[in-house]
Amino acid sequence: MTDEALLLVAARFPRALGAVLGGSAAQGRATPLSDLDLAVLLPRDDTTRREVVRHQGRLAELFLHTVADVDDAFERERVHRRGTLVHIYAQGLPLLDPHGDLTRVRTQARTVLAAGPVPLTTAERARSRYLLTCFMDDLLDTPTAERYDQLAVADHTLREASHLLTAHHGAWTGIGKWLPRRLLGADTARGTALLEGHRIVAEQGDPGPLAAAAEEVLGLVGGPLREGYVQK
Repeated sequence: MTDEALLLVAARFPRALGAVLGGSAAQGRATPLSDLDLAVLLPRDDTTRREVVRHQGRLAELFLHTVADVDDAFERERVHRRGTLVHIYAQGLPLLDPHGDLTRVRTQARTVLAAGPVPLTTAERARSRYLLTCFMDDLLDTPTAERYDQLAVADHTLREASHLLTAHHGAWTGIGKWLPRRLLGADTARGTALLEGHRIVAEQGDPGPLAAAAEEVLGLVGGPLREGYVQK
């Protein structure tokens, strides 16, 4: 897939100062339907943006940043805690680097990746504890016969518990298929308990294991939060 990616960059961005292939393609986990995740470094007089295109029949998601904007982009990702761009630059496969700009940015990305996301504030942590407590309580209170309700609450429980657990470890989080990958990378034992609990809800309708795993996460950050919570 590197050849496909190089052809795309050459055709659309002839002045590119660097390009990196990330995602499943860079990890050797691509499927026939996988898209190309490409970070492209552009000259200062270009425009930072995000595009989705189709190239040779395959979708490609393009993360386009000028050399002047990439520092701010990395800092925004630390605040958002997912670090998609940071991971692509730090861990992806370099495709071209005509003047050495990409080498500098990749070194910077590795530094940002190692530093981790911005820690949760006291207010953010309290809100996450409160939300996870609510989802956990709703999960246990929802009748198994109400499958749509149960599955929806289970999804929210998993996401909030993952957000809180990765934040507790100072680790990056993710969405979609990257949520379990980041979760297991941050805490293999507790992450597995959450994911297995979610699977059991989906397959068996039993909320107990997921609720127990969520409560264990809450125990790391002060326990469940119900009465007394104030949002300012």
